[in-house]
Amino acid sequence: MSRPPKIKAPEEGWPLGWAATLREFETHIVVERALSKLTCSSYLYDLHMFASFACSLGASPSEIDREMITKFLAGRRAEGMALRSLARMASTLRQFLAFLRQEGDTAKGPEEVLGGQRLPRSLPKVLTEEDVESLINAPDTSTSLGVRDRAWIELMYATGLRVSELAELPALSVFLDEGFLRVVGKGNKERLVPFGQGAEHWVREWLKLRPSLKPKCAALFVGRLGEGLTRQHLWRLIKAYASKAGINVTVSPHVLRHAFATHLLEHDADLRSVQAMLGHADISTTQIYTHVQRERLRALYSRLHPRSLPPN
Repeated sequence: MSRPPKIKAPEEGWPLGWAATLREFETHIVVERALSKLTCSSYLYDLHMFASFACSLGASPSEIDREMITKFLAGRRAEGMALRSLARMASTLRQFLAFLRQEGDTAKGPEEVLGGQRLPRSLPKVLTEEDVESLINAPDTSTSLGVRDRAWIELMYATGLRVSELAELPALSVFLDEGFLRVVGKGNKERLVPFGQGAEHWVREWLKLRPSLKPKCAALFVGRLGEGLTRQHLWRLIKAYASKAGINVTVSPHVLRHAFATHLLEHDADLRSVQAMLGHADISTTQIYTHVQRERLRALYSRLHPRSLPPN
């Protein structure tokens, strides 16, 4: 049996956001998707090669296009790479492009860049409003860390922040009296996102307790030793609270972001406003949530309409 390729760590000197993007992708496949060590090693090994190539062209992750990938794969073939290895590398790039689209980092999906048979967009998992209510109420607010967790879950559901944006959110970027926060998202783009009184109340309660942890950074949410919370830490916390709340689907911070978007649309928010709050560069990325609504309406119709079943 062949050895798995050694994991290539992101090069800190890489420009154009590649190092940060690959760290986020690594967290996505290792922590959120819980893929095997061999699969993760293969993905990261392939992407290290592709990122080096993209950097040599001065291209950021959001600028990946079909011509770039064609040149990259053709170059590997010219170097003698076997067809089976090329197929694996193309599969890696499909997974990476799907992740970028999920994060709102690019308008292009894998089917547009890699060609071939069009891939169906996977619909995001959706929490009901009752599920979210149970999740929000799961932390023990008699403790300081419980108040912190209630606050960040409330704020994430209220604003639809990406987990990386929440982890890095400075305390001074939250304007409680105005009911807005300022966040710097993908591509260093800044946006203002409103939030409601529920999030405001619990963030205020957390800010009363935050100094007691002697924060070592500017982040709004810190750990028991004053350190900033990582993406992995937030993922583990929300998974534990979902289990405590008895929620039967796999819950991650990204699922809560999906709930934010879906519930707004269900309550008649317009797609452009949701796009702006999510920080999506292209409206096509946000439109996946309209597919979620259609699927739920179809299921509701099939369950309730007297003529939904086929004739005898």
